[in-house]
Formats: sequence, C-alpha cells, structure tokens
Amino acid sequence: MEYRHLGKSGLQVSAFSLGSWVTFGDQISDEVAADLMKTAYDAGINFFDNAEAYAGGRSETVMGKILRDMGWSHETFLVSSKVFWGGEHNARPAVPNEEGLSRKHVFAACHNALRRLQVDFLDLYLCHRPDLSTPIEETTRAMSDLVTQGKVLYWGTSEWSAQEIMQAHLVAKECHLVSPTVEQPQYNLFNRYRVEKEYARLYTEYGMGTTVWSPLASGFLTGKHRKGAAEGTRATTVETLGWMKSNFEKFARTKGEQLVELEKLARETGLSLIHFSLAWCLKNPNVSTIILGASKVAQLTENLRALEVTDKLTPDILKRIDEFMPVDSWL
Repeated sequence: MEYRHLGKSGLQVSAFSLGSWVTFGDQISDEVAADLMKTAYDAGINFFDNAEAYAGGRSETVMGKILRDMGWSHETFLVSSKVFWGGEHNARPAVPNEEGLSRKHVFAACHNALRRLQVDFLDLYLCHRPDLSTPIEETTRAMSDLVTQGKVLYWGTSEWSAQEIMQAHLVAKECHLVSPTVEQPQYNLFNRYRVEKEYARLYTEYGMGTTVWSPLASGFLTGKHRKGAAEGTRATTVETLGWMKSNFEKFARTKGEQLVELEKLARETGLSLIHFSLAWCLKNPNVSTIILGASKVAQLTENLRALEVTDKLTPDILKRIDEFMPVDSWL
C-alpha cells in the first residue's frame, strides 16, 4: 500500500480507502461488510469513510460494531463521518434542526456518529454539502470547536465550491479558528474540472487534501453499462438505486463514444478498463486517497491491484487521454 499526506497536514492516509455508501447497512450483510473491512485493513488500507445519512445511520452502526469486534487500535486506522442530511430520522420527515450545518445539528450529528461508530473521536469530519441557510462562520466555528474539544481531529467539506471553501478559510483566519483540511469531491475520467481546475488554488494556497469518491463513475467505467444499466447489477436489482439506472442510461447516450476510446486505450496498455481508470486517478498528486466501494471481497481485492500498474500510464498515454477526455469533461 502507498501512503500519502492529507494535503499539507501531517496525517498519512492510504492511497486507496474503503467507503460504505449504498453498501453497509443496506445492500450487503454485516458479515460481508466485516470481510471487506478486514480485507482492506490487511491490505494496508487505513481509512474507512462513512456518513450520518448512509442507510439512515445504520452504515455507521455496522462499521462501529466491526471496529469494536476487530479490536484494532485506533492508532492504526482513520474513520470519518459527514454531516448534513441527518441520519436516524430517514424513516420519517425531518423536524427542524435535524438537518443542515447549524451549530446544533453539527454537534448533535457528531455525538451520534461517535456513538454509532463506537470511537472516542472522529479522524475526519466533513460537511457533506454546503448549507446556504446557515452562515459559513457559524459552521466553521462549530467544526473548529469540535476539533478544540478533541472530538474531531481534522474537518473538511464535501462537494463545496472553491469559493465556499475559501470563505471558510478566510473566516477561520479572521476569527482564529481551525480551518478545513480536506475536501471530498467526485473525481473520475468523466468528472475532472472541479478537482483539476477549480480547486487548484486550494492546494497551493491552503494545502487542502482530497478524499475523492466515485473513481469509476458509479460503475460506468467498469464497461458493463455501456448500453445502459446492465441486467442483474445493483442498478437494476436494488430498488433504492433507481437513480443509478437513470444515470447509466444518460451516460450511455452522452459518453458512449468516449467510453469506447477509453476501452481501446486500456487494451493498448494491457489493462482492464477498471485498473486503467483507477490508476489514472492515482496519478494525480493532489488526490490524497481514492474511496473504493465494494459489495464483494473479490471486487475489492481486484480493484486494489491498480496500485501495481500506475507506471503503465506514461506521459504519452496521459496526453492521449487529454485529447479525447478534456479536463472540462463533465457527466
């Protein structure tokens, strides 16, 4: 396993990490979840990503039980949560203050995450989306206070604009607060602009790290969904993932030709499209870690092999990718 610093911080995170979105507490059994975490940990993965909204809080509960049962020292792993949509109220309409980034919800959500994950502190705590109804100063102060209290080590954002993140940094500097360390954006061959262009100043001026998600574009970059959602996959068999089926249909219409070109280039380098796509993400020095999702141990093990083939993406190959997959490409 390769380890990278989270931006300019002293925290070292594995180049690949394991996420629990749409799997833990929902799509897979608790036993499979435990096998995935053990496989990841044994392979050197030290970061496990979660959020209050995943499976209505059940994802954190499942992960917390696994962490307790495995008996791993917290010194050997990192665990995150994210706050915005709320968690356990998902079975009913939310009442005021159960969602968003107000000081009240940020604190309540952190305490709930600590309880469900069965840890004394969160290594990373992220604002899952920007909250336009709450002043950035209020959210920044709340997150900073959680760091000061020792309940959170590093805080950050997910899918915030560069302008919003810079506002948080300016507020932190002006008010002598702890500034955000990490942003969690989507990043793959079809979604490049934000990570490579919009956030460029965040790396150089503020030392931000990134924990990127969806490196395979929700599975479109596996090649299985080139004509739309493949039958028998989770997009067609899991009722709650109807949005994924719709996305694949859209991608097939708008990105099919680019997918064919990527498959040709992957074959030329002797790689599967999956390894090619993951290795491409790894080549970006501003990517601190790539969050992998998996429903089977074999799937996770196979994806981890991308670490072994990054040298096959030579400068010439990367240049050729840029020619038909420009940086402003967007799903």
